[in-house]
Amino acid sequence: MANIIYKEDSYAIVGCMFDVYNELGSGFSEIVYKDAIEYEFKQKDIPFEREKQYSVKYKDITLPHKFYADFVVMDKIILEVKSVEMLNDKHLAQCINYLKVSECKLALLVNFQKEFLDHKRIVL
Repeated sequence: MANIIYKEDSYAIVGCMFDVYNELGSGFSEIVYKDAIEYEFKQKDIPFEREKQYSVKYKDITLPHKFYADFVVMDKIILEVKSVEMLNDKHLAQCINYLKVSECKLALLVNFQKEFLDHKRIVL
């Protein structure tokens, strides 16, 4: 059986996402879900950093554009929150870029807009 990276930690994070979804349902803007997620993380003593900024290095310079990951959880997992009708390749690419600049190995992409909570694991 394949070894799942950060299995217990990612299950704890996804559990928080289900708590938020079960309480709020779908249809709110991303910021509402992010505020609720922050509350859940604090309640469960899950360490996180919200809107963490990352720079992009190119050759010998740092580019002026910055990336802002929605959450970095436990200093190792990127959490990207969406409230869209359907996740697409652009959302996956965004997570991959966050993984590249952060040097994290796992991103969780969650979407609160469907009839159910949609979540994906992206491993780099």
